[in-house]
Amino acid sequence: MKLERRGDRVTAYLTGELDQCSAQCIRRELDEMIADPAVRKLVLDMAGMTFMDSSGIGVILGRYRVLAPRGGKVAVRNMNDHVRRIFLLSGMNQIIEML
Repeated sequence: MKLERRGDRVTAYLTGELDQCSAQCIRRELDEMIADPAVRKLVLDMAGMTFMDSSGIGVILGRYRVLAPRGGKVAVRNMNDHVRRIFLLSGMNQIIEML
């Protein structure tokens, strides 16, 4: 995963799989980046992701729960068909912006 910060926005470029095996490491890295209260937006770029399961949904939802109380947002972009399907079936599109 590559992380980029510009002002109040963090963009995470995810690659490979976001599943039970990788979720803890990704969660830890994202939390370090969004710990600064000045961060208001997290964009997850999933162009390099091949797979996501419910652990990935948990990672996304957890970061939303950190940012929302401070007026922040989480957005996702560049999902493949499999990841998009999981995302939509979970109902995450109702609280997470799809770019």
